[in-house]
Amino acid sequence: MIFRHMRQSHPQWDDRGGVTVFVAVCVMALIGIIGVAVDGGSKMRAVERADYIAGEAARAGGQAIDPAEAISGNAIVVDPQNAQAAAQAYLRSVGATGTVSVSGDGKTLTVNITSTYDTKFLSVVGIGSLSVTGQGKATLLHGITAPEGN
Repeated sequence: MIFRHMRQSHPQWDDRGGVTVFVAVCVMALIGIIGVAVDGGSKMRAVERADYIAGEAARAGGQAIDPAEAISGNAIVVDPQNAQAAAQAYLRSVGATGTVSVSGDGKTLTVNITSTYDTKFLSVVGIGSLSVTGQGKATLLHGITAPEGN
């Protein structure tokens, strides 16, 4: 009895090109992971910078005290218009935009900044930019040996 070895010239399932698809999927996943790490860290730095800029703008506005109230000894408060103008001028000087508000008692200035961070790696997977917000607050304190109460 003679057995013939029958060889199929075309296997039923051809997996040629399967490795290419696997590599493509893995590369996209790795780019996503690297993107989250790099762009996530960069966004955190952008938020820190926005908070810093907002804080500095609030401090700049907080220097605009109302001289009529201060000289007469009535109160140490900011002049709302001058404080907002000073804070906005600081924001413009660093290329930022935001909103500035003064509390009703004239002792607290709040600055909010909204910006975007343009991603480097995540743009490959369709995320081109991330929103960035920052907030700074300055409270006016005065006194000779210690800050007086608000």
